[in-house]
Amino acid sequence: MPRDTSMPIQQCLGALLWPSFFVAGVVTVVFFSIIDPIALRDITFPSLQIGRELGYTLGFFLFWLSTLSSSLFTWILLRPGHPGSGSGRFGRNP
Repeated sequence: MPRDTSMPIQQCLGALLWPSFFVAGVVTVVFFSIIDPIALRDITFPSLQIGRELGYTLGFFLFWLSTLSSSLFTWILLRPGHPGSGSGRFGRNP
């Protein structure tokens, strides 16, 4: 997959990782202020011995993965088309 070389790879990664990290942090705080990880464990996986800290950690990383996938999908959709592909902005010939 060719990459737009006008933006350094560090800047691309930062544009994907930082917003998703920030939103995952906010969502984790809001979610776990309403839902107790122990109660969630008792409803979903009662046989596993998962403490609160591990519940918070797993929740954060799941939220981060979901917001990262959203950011990645947006980045994929906003990439410029390949030159010479013969298609316009919306996949139609001008």
